[in-house]
Amino acid sequence: MDAERFVVRPMSRAELDLAVEWAAREGWNPGLHDTTAFHAADPAGFLAGVLDGRPVTSISAVRYPGGFGFIGLYIAVPEVRGKGYGLRTWRAALHHLAGHVTGLDGVVAQQENYRRSGFTLAYRNIRYAGAPPAVPAPQGLVDARTVPMGALLDLDAALFPAPRPGFLAAWIALPGGAALAAVEDGRVTGFGVARPCREGFKIGPLYADDPATAERLFLGLGAAAGGGPLFLDVPEVNPQAVRLAERHGFTPMFETARMYNGPAPDLPLDRLYGVTTFELG
Repeated sequence: MDAERFVVRPMSRAELDLAVEWAAREGWNPGLHDTTAFHAADPAGFLAGVLDGRPVTSISAVRYPGGFGFIGLYIAVPEVRGKGYGLRTWRAALHHLAGHVTGLDGVVAQQENYRRSGFTLAYRNIRYAGAPPAVPAPQGLVDARTVPMGALLDLDAALFPAPRPGFLAAWIALPGGAALAAVEDGRVTGFGVARPCREGFKIGPLYADDPATAERLFLGLGAAAGGGPLFLDVPEVNPQAVRLAERHGFTPMFETARMYNGPAPDLPLDRLYGVTTFELG
């Protein structure tokens, strides 16, 4: 590898679109409009490895307030794999996140490499896929965009290790998506988003105080998504979330490992039924 020909630097906005296209080629099925919300989370949190002026690697290294970071979108184009460019990109991301407790959702093939970099397993996430349940949308759910943003942010802050107001505001407004909330006595007891992807729709996040609320939101988001496959990334440590997916005939597709390079955040995972996104947490 000729180090002088290769540099890791912040991505341009167009290069972020390119990285998500690479993710689609890897079979990760990204959302059609994810980059709008990704960029809002941390415009400086995406790095490109550039060889002779051409991007060949990508990684997200998003810095959230409060000393938390998240790594994703770690990709090298096939023709440069095994040449050290991906490793240099990885090291640049770790340097960018120095001093942060950092999480990631690692694919099986990379988990041993992440362990060597100091990341330890917290739990597995399982991607489930199935047909949207053929039932009417439940009553009692509201468009989350009509709920005070502070209430959604409070719920997200309880179930994610850091505040992310810019990201969440963009996430609930993605074109073609649906965002629903369960509200009881003026309090938000659950919240979820379904967004269009290269194939079907993904639900994420799916937050709920109890299994019944999770069920209502799941059915409501499935009805909003319409036809085509539906995907839900379930934290395996929440058995009620696993039962929700399996009860509706969803089957596992693949798994990732939620790993951290410091103390795992103390979160009420029994209220987390669906991960927001493997790229940003």
